[in-house]
Amino acid sequence: MKRREARERALQALFQMELNEMTAVQAIQNVMEEEQDDYVEALVNGVTAHKAELDDKISAHLDNWRIDRLNKVDLSILRVSTFEMMYMEDVPDRVSLNESIEIAKVYSDEKASKFINGVLANIAQE
Repeated sequence: MKRREARERALQALFQMELNEMTAVQAIQNVMEEEQDDYVEALVNGVTAHKAELDDKISAHLDNWRIDRLNKVDLSILRVSTFEMMYMEDVPDRVSLNESIEIAKVYSDEKASKFINGVLANIAQE
């Protein structure tokens, strides 16, 4: 599985966890069907384990917004990319940022992709 697809599957799992109070294992099984992918698991488990820290980092870069007001899809995209930037040393920040923008264009809208770009660009500059 390519990393873009793995990021999309992780986003789907995290979104399901937000809405349905699923465990990470349940959500991963739900989006992966019978497949297994280590990168999807690393993203979902990593975001879950570091959620408070990720949210603090994201919140610090929101201008005139509170994290609880963000669309759950957009928040999940921000969490995945922020996790990659902070903990996945083999993923360049720019790659994670660009992938998140492209995923936002598919799962959200043009306005959201610009917003996500702004937040993640600020995080990457830190």
